[in-house]
Amino acid sequence: MTAATVPPLAADLDTALRRLRLGAIRRLAPDLLITAKTQRWTPEEVLRTLLEAEITSRDASNTANRLKAAGFPVVKTLDDLDRTVSTIPPGTLDYLASLEWIRAAENLTLVGPAGTGKTHTLIGLGVAAVHAGHKVRYHTAADLVETLYRGLADNSIGRIIDTTLRNDLIIIDELGFAPLDDTGAQLLFRLVAAAYERRALAIASHWPFDQWGRFLPEHTTAVSILDRLLHHATVVATEGESHRMRQAHQRGGTHSQTP
Repeated sequence: MTAATVPPLAADLDTALRRLRLGAIRRLAPDLLITAKTQRWTPEEVLRTLLEAEITSRDASNTANRLKAAGFPVVKTLDDLDRTVSTIPPGTLDYLASLEWIRAAENLTLVGPAGTGKTHTLIGLGVAAVHAGHKVRYHTAADLVETLYRGLADNSIGRIIDTTLRNDLIIIDELGFAPLDDTGAQLLFRLVAAAYERRALAIASHWPFDQWGRFLPEHTTAVSILDRLLHHATVVATEGESHRMRQAHQRGGTHSQTP
């Protein structure tokens, strides 16, 4: 029987499925009921197949929504990470990929030179967390502090922090890319303190910890932020040549030079 000749669902069934928002069942039921009748499925087989289709459809939709809400600048996966050049120990990377630290509300801090895979690792872990059912939000440090500043200006800072903490994993990338003033540092501390032992934070910075004073103006604030970040945390130091620079050199080596 062709799609054009498949009889539609009875109007009352179609209306009921729309009302219950069972979209996958409503789409599949006409064809599936014919198949079930032809192959003499039991009622349990029909019901099970329709419910499994609805669950699969909803899971896919929820994952897509969480992925969009995460705000990743690009989508990168852990499978795309070249472990042959990554300086993250394989055992550490396997532990991070297990996502146990997110469920335990622990932190991850990546420090190392630009181009050594920090952002890729953060996004890859974030994408894996989304697919595992976690809520994730990605920020650059500059964008996050700007958002907190706006909240301070209109007295919505508490709501912004509460909304941020609805996520299971909060990613803060490029910390230290630009220096913070006293207010910005205090706002960042306020978020980190609110998340402490409640939500997992994943931070990346090209500055080693003993140089965080370069972008945090107040020593006490820097110590307080580090104290909360590093307690219950996995700390990874990346190193080596920039992956992007190495790839650029490799591409350049494939082109002939014109005098």
